[in-house]
Amino acid sequence: MKKGRANIAGNRLEWLLTLPSMGWLLFFFAVPTVLILVMSFKPANAYGGFGEGWTLKAWIDMGHPSYPLIVWRTIWLSLLTTIICIGFALPAGFLLGLIRSKWRNILLLLVIVPFWTNFLIRVFAWKVLLHPLGYLKRALMLVGLASDETLLLYNEWAVLLVMVYTYLPFAILPIYAASEKFDYSLLDAARDLGASASKAFWLVFVPGIQRGLMAAVAMVLIPALGSYIIPDMVGGPSGEMIGNMIARRVFNDRNWPHAAALAGLLMIVTLAPVLVAFFTEKQHAAGATREGGGEAE
Repeated sequence: MKKGRANIAGNRLEWLLTLPSMGWLLFFFAVPTVLILVMSFKPANAYGGFGEGWTLKAWIDMGHPSYPLIVWRTIWLSLLTTIICIGFALPAGFLLGLIRSKWRNILLLLVIVPFWTNFLIRVFAWKVLLHPLGYLKRALMLVGLASDETLLLYNEWAVLLVMVYTYLPFAILPIYAASEKFDYSLLDAARDLGASASKAFWLVFVPGIQRGLMAAVAMVLIPALGSYIIPDMVGGPSGEMIGNMIARRVFNDRNWPHAAALAGLLMIVTLAPVLVAFFTEKQHAAGATREGGGEAE
């Protein structure tokens, strides 16, 4: 009886402690999301804003041939950015977790330094660097890797380059946080058992920092999917992403229902990998619990 009362009291305490965070998420995430989806089913007003009644026109208009191309560009640029960032962040996080604290602090400072500069200034610096008359193109022309017709700016590859530069710290920091708690003696044990250094890295280290790795993927992929400033400044028409179309519908066309439908589409694209990762982790945890229960029996 006392145990049951203690469980009830513990559950109540958990609910009370969770309420502030739950309220914050509901007010700042769930409610705006629902409002955006609702607004996407309203007709557009000729003077901007929303008209009376309900319609599917905003969603039907997304069947225009240009939209699948922009959606595909948004997805593949974001995925490739995430893959490249993780590819650089894994060895960087491994090294940061392994070296002495003196050098670790210096390297961490170098990772964090770009955040001290305004985001727009950093993107504009890349725009200057990639300019047709910029130093980078001149240097490439001197070594024969570029010609007068080579365009480093206003294309998909310029967007990819600047996105990798921008989001790389967001991949390094969570992987480093997980690496700092990793037991590196496990790698020595794996090598003693005959594994090569690379095999120990992929089969012991990477699974050992799985949570940090998943956090890094989410922290790069989600903002990359919603990028607006980077493709706007260095991408041009051939580097346009969903975020640019939303801004155009809001500020230029004043077609808010269409902008809301595009935002809803972006939310679906953004939440899909997060939900897949969540349910995969949940199934993995359930399988581990069942295996543990079977062993206990």
